[in-house]
Amino acid sequence: MSRSIDLLKHRYLKNIKENPELFVGIELEYPVVNLEGDATDVEVIKYLFRYLVSSFDFTVEKVDDFGNPIQLVDPISQDAILFEVSYTTIEFAFGKAETIQEVENRFNNYMDVIQRKLGESNHAIVGCGIHPNWDKNENCPVTYPRYQMLMDYLNLSRNLIELDLHHFPEYGAFICGSQVQLDVSKSNYLRVINAFTQIEAVKAYLFANSEFSGADWDTKIARDIFWEESMHGIYPENVGVNARLFDDEDDFFDYLDHSAIFTAERDGQTYYFYPIQARDYLATSEIQAYALNGDEILIYPQEKDFETHRSYQYQDLTTRGTVEFRSVCTQPLDRTFASAAFHLGLLVNLNKLVAYLETAPFFKKFDCDYKFLRRQFSKKKLTDEEETTIIEFSKDLLILSEEGLEMRNKQEMIYLEPLKKELGL
Repeated sequence: MSRSIDLLKHRYLKNIKENPELFVGIELEYPVVNLEGDATDVEVIKYLFRYLVSSFDFTVEKVDDFGNPIQLVDPISQDAILFEVSYTTIEFAFGKAETIQEVENRFNNYMDVIQRKLGESNHAIVGCGIHPNWDKNENCPVTYPRYQMLMDYLNLSRNLIELDLHHFPEYGAFICGSQVQLDVSKSNYLRVINAFTQIEAVKAYLFANSEFSGADWDTKIARDIFWEESMHGIYPENVGVNARLFDDEDDFFDYLDHSAIFTAERDGQTYYFYPIQARDYLATSEIQAYALNGDEILIYPQEKDFETHRSYQYQDLTTRGTVEFRSVCTQPLDRTFASAAFHLGLLVNLNKLVAYLETAPFFKKFDCDYKFLRRQFSKKKLTDEEETTIIEFSKDLLILSEEGLEMRNKQEMIYLEPLKKELGL
């Protein structure tokens, strides 16, 4: 086995348990908008963070280069409220919970205070997958090394004209997603990844919420194009829907070995460089890297650089013994937890889901190119046949999800109601 695969296996398998308890981890990213339609006033939001420290028992976990709080943590629940890449996006990263209701209660408590405070300056959090005033905001990163590095890295696309990448490298400052992490075991994590890869067309149909006004793209999920046609997507294995289902663990890690490394730390400094596939990284003799101030430097690959490896697949095995589902746009506020409930129910009902997918009529009609299917079913207008078939597929999955939630017996079925209503169930 190659050394790179060894390092990836160590990173991603060390915290997976044999029989984990099932917890729910939810992350929600939101644009903060100026209700008068102008650019978001970032001073309003910086002030909000200072206000939250005194309103709740938050600890300031991170500050930016100017001493402004940028990440707050509740010591008891482990909930974090932070800036996500830019000062115009707020993320709620909730500590692990036993039920969705627990997360919803804490979310509502935070939102009551936040929306009231923002309202005093005519600002508000809105449930959109793209900041509605993206074209008016400055779209600068938070002055913190990780975010500055990410934005500088994405900006490298301007030098790669031959690759036909999109012209919005600042997209990290204005796209927002809704992620859920669920515990998996050594024996089921691959089945989970494979099963959820197959249902991306349905997730595209049910949860699309990021149409983009800045380009003529026929999609309701511009987030996909932003990711896949940027520096993150130069190697297709690094981002988005998996190109195939995996036969076994070795097959999965071979795929991960094709994902990218593009950043490293040396002496407390963060550097970035053109992406190198994990499998080629250690054999690269030297790397032309960039510091955050623009200086160029030669660095030499080290095994410890794998400790910050991060790929952006839509079913992402994390270092915490969970699979993170990353393909859902931020949802309208009245269906904030529908996506988490949908994933949770299907995970609990995994055996039935896998059995259903083996004979699902949808694939007989539209085949099994999962990347293509997601792009196809996020189009702004579907044919009658596509619409009918995807609705049937969605209904079947919704029923399986509801069954899974009923098996949990924690009254979480209520979160599926907006989806059921939409599908006429």
